[in-house]
Amino acid sequence: MKNILVTGGHGQLGQSLKKAAEAYPQFHLHFTDAGELDITDTESIAAWFSTHQADACINCAAYTAVDKAESDEDNAFLLNFQAVLALAEACARHNTQLIHISTDYVFSGKQNVPYTETDDTDPQSIYGASKLRGEAAATGYNPDTIVVRTSWLYSEHGVNFVKRMQELMREKEELSVVFDQAGTPTYAGDLATAILDILQYKADHPQDELGGVYHYSNEGVTSWYDFAVTIKELTAATTRVLPVTSDKYKTAAARPAYSVLNKEKIKNTFGIQVPYWRDSLVKCLRQM
Repeated sequence: MKNILVTGGHGQLGQSLKKAAEAYPQFHLHFTDAGELDITDTESIAAWFSTHQADACINCAAYTAVDKAESDEDNAFLLNFQAVLALAEACARHNTQLIHISTDYVFSGKQNVPYTETDDTDPQSIYGASKLRGEAAATGYNPDTIVVRTSWLYSEHGVNFVKRMQELMREKEELSVVFDQAGTPTYAGDLATAILDILQYKADHPQDELGGVYHYSNEGVTSWYDFAVTIKELTAATTRVLPVTSDKYKTAAARPAYSVLNKEKIKNTFGIQVPYWRDSLVKCLRQM
């Protein structure tokens, strides 16, 4: 049985991994959060690895308050960069496969075709910059590290766009949602399954050099407005949803105007099947 450390285990991806792991009895997942393992503390990391054996580590821990990061740069870089470097060092020392989760925010959003893993990065926010530094730390220290960039993550767990829209549609008669930002929603349950498939592939092909950056989101393209309208339709809400431009919805951090990810590399390398975003949204809503 493979022992897998999951950091950030109380977050929505961590909770989705817990559910997805039921279909992978060959893996034993050990879920931790800051209370059990503080990855910003090198002594905490060293103590954990000295008492536990992990064949792999899935790093779901992250500073994800995108707007707050603009005024909290030190803490964003502490968790998204320095902690990742410390974790990568420990994983390399203990021969533990590291899978690190990153984001579409490492791109500028000024492109108009899906981003590949080799496209130039140009983060427009502190959050994006801190995540990009984390990627470099993880892969630079250990080239066997697998980085998975994702976008617009949601699930039946935690705080996310789908759950927030449902709350607002119960409370309000009218909502305004931006329509000039395009991307792809990603169901955390699908991402969790993809990560476990990667680990299984890695176990079956131990000699293959698979380290590097990969993209994963659901298939298709939509806007935040169309995403909200679909949520409305699928939940039979009566709220009126209005499209607005981004300049009518000011945020502290810039959002990518276009953040569609090209997923050919992860599909071709690991044989992963990627569901269409609307089908996965239906699946998620049924779980709520």
